[in-house]
Amino acid sequence: MAEIVIDGKSYSFEGKPKLLDFILSKDKEVPFFCYHPSMSAPANCRMCMVKVGQYVKNRDTGEYELDEHGERQIRWFPKLQTSCNMDMMDDMIVHTHETDNLVKRAHKDTLEMILINHPLDCPICDQAGECPLQIQTYKYGPEGSRFEVKKQHKPKHVQLGPRVTLDAERCINCTRCTRFTDEISQSHQLTITRRGDKNHPTTAPGTVFDDPYSMNTIDLCPVGALTSTDFRFKARVWEMNQTPGLDITNGKGVNVDLWTRDNLVLRITPRHNPHVNDYWMTDKGRDAIQLYNENRLSTPSLRLHPKDKDLVMTSWDNTLQTIQEIVESTDSKQILSLGSPYASVEENAAWAHFSQTILKQKPSYTAHVEKGAGDGFLLVDDQAPNTAGCDLLGLKKRTKAALKKAVSESQVIFSLHDDYIERGWITKEDLKGKTWIYFGTNLTQIANAATLTVPITCAAEHTASYINVDQRIQRTYPAKETKYTNRRLDLEMSEGRLDRFGTKFDHWVNEDNKIDCKPLWEIVSDLFSLWGQTITYRHGRDVLESLNQTITALDGITYQAMDDHRGVLLSTSEPQEAST
Repeated sequence: MAEIVIDGKSYSFEGKPKLLDFILSKDKEVPFFCYHPSMSAPANCRMCMVKVGQYVKNRDTGEYELDEHGERQIRWFPKLQTSCNMDMMDDMIVHTHETDNLVKRAHKDTLEMILINHPLDCPICDQAGECPLQIQTYKYGPEGSRFEVKKQHKPKHVQLGPRVTLDAERCINCTRCTRFTDEISQSHQLTITRRGDKNHPTTAPGTVFDDPYSMNTIDLCPVGALTSTDFRFKARVWEMNQTPGLDITNGKGVNVDLWTRDNLVLRITPRHNPHVNDYWMTDKGRDAIQLYNENRLSTPSLRLHPKDKDLVMTSWDNTLQTIQEIVESTDSKQILSLGSPYASVEENAAWAHFSQTILKQKPSYTAHVEKGAGDGFLLVDDQAPNTAGCDLLGLKKRTKAALKKAVSESQVIFSLHDDYIERGWITKEDLKGKTWIYFGTNLTQIANAATLTVPITCAAEHTASYINVDQRIQRTYPAKETKYTNRRLDLEMSEGRLDRFGTKFDHWVNEDNKIDCKPLWEIVSDLFSLWGQTITYRHGRDVLESLNQTITALDGITYQAMDDHRGVLLSTSEPQEAST
């Protein structure tokens, strides 16, 4: 097996890995800007330079040549080398900035060159606090600048597309953004224009940067040159909480981070998962901010009379009693129970338990598949995050015609999440004379037409699991508080500086941002108690543990296992045929 010596320590390796990759894998640090593990390495920032040499061997005998001290003789490369594009070789010797002053000086000089025309506007830059250039300048850069001449000015506040704004003066020409559009999204919409200290990324004349993955270039940018048009100047990174989550806008199950402040999700960024999405996510997935923050159902609401235009807020106790009265006064054959591929595994399971036990029927669901919506990358035809979960739980799949027929034949309909009116599967006319009880997160068209709306927690407010189109089960964490939860008491919730020291009297804390909603499994537990049954679902974990006993594919599946393996690939049975 080949060996390499890095800063005096020997390591074994196989193949020809890139030197920077290998060094980073050993928890050692080498600064860089242009390098990214999922793209080509152009070595144009020159920041990752190291000193490289090789042990000298006698060509005739194959023995190592020794110096006057009896040590192996090293033949050093004549210049420092960029580690990002260097293949490792047997008997290679590497010195990083930790052991070599020349390398340390190279980092310092490189940063000084990069900063010649940089505007140094950190106090007003969105990237401040998470900027590699800012961080590395403090760690490896010069104490001050020797350049006291006028800096080169470039275009500012340029709308490259509907989502991305360019400030060219901050650009250090790492070419990460252009390589992304060439190698990953393959839209080829960005290029570098002009020469020397005047060059910067841009689009071709008449071209709009509307790549469906365009905002990944913002995440890639090691400075504040590319920023989010919607997020600009809204919050500092140190003011927000960072919480792991999942993209709920389609069935791929892209791993994301939710960034919250004052109980609002302000931005969504991709979270690395080599099994699902690598380092990327879709622009559409970032629009889930609207689902988490806007038009939320808060406090149960009831339509007192079928002719009433508006719903009237009611109490949780009255909501539960109303549901009980409706169920007990209706023949079970006149009740339709609908699950949802937009709801989590735990929500559908808890609802199925209640439906089969109290409503005396198995819930069904409708898939939301748009043929041609997928692109073979991260966009898929399935628009819901948990269709595979519904199949695994044994929920009956209904076609559009079957749903319309079932609604027409039912007097009372219970449904989760899905907006059948917006999808065009039913109309408001189909709801006339029906009692529609809707458990959901947002004020959708179906919620506006319902008889009773019951607000439940969204994917940013509870711990629950979802099964993606590849049969991988993954879970969410609570990122937002509700009226009934508290960051300081829930150990799964992250707590930022503003949360830790803020009170309800501070101007940065708005109690209105806390939604009056409950997890569906808690509501189901409370409903069971009305029928004299003791079913305790107080956490998604309780529901998952019960599923471990009844579904073979979920045997041994825990939230800890999902965390440890970045999701668990299930071996599931064949999904049921669509009901006609």
